[in-house]
Amino acid sequence: MPPNVETLYSDHHVWLQSWLRRRLGNAADAADLAHDAFLRLLTVPRSFGSAPEARVYLRTMAGGLCVDLWRRRQVEQAWLDTLAAMPQAHVPSGEHQTMVLEALQEIDRMLCKVPVKAAHAFVMAVGCDMTDKEVAEELGVSTRMVRKYVAQVMLHCLRAR
Repeated sequence: MPPNVETLYSDHHVWLQSWLRRRLGNAADAADLAHDAFLRLLTVPRSFGSAPEARVYLRTMAGGLCVDLWRRRQVEQAWLDTLAAMPQAHVPSGEHQTMVLEALQEIDRMLCKVPVKAAHAFVMAVGCDMTDKEVAEELGVSTRMVRKYVAQVMLHCLRAR
């Protein structure tokens, strides 16, 4: 372990975990995200000029990790709500449920990196099987713009893969 990460860990881990616990209201999630933050520093080591600079960076990174956690949980809850609404005979196996959830979370990660209207157009057109006209009316744009948004998102997804 690079000395800088080791020092950062010993100097800031308790503080970061405490900050996360206050933000999340959950000690287990706070411990997991603090761990993830320092794993990221191991992957891409950084040097800081001062302790406050390190804390600002760690807090910013941890804030992003919180947002990611909340997004994953929203996707998971939406999937669980969908499963709960299905007739028992149509509920997929546990393995299939896990595969779908992982795919949904990957799609969500890709969609959060494109403009909001483009992501909404893509989900409505591809995920909800709406026509270009229906999507255009919903978003208040032209059908040509809907096709452009969908193509933009598809290109982004292909590049990301």
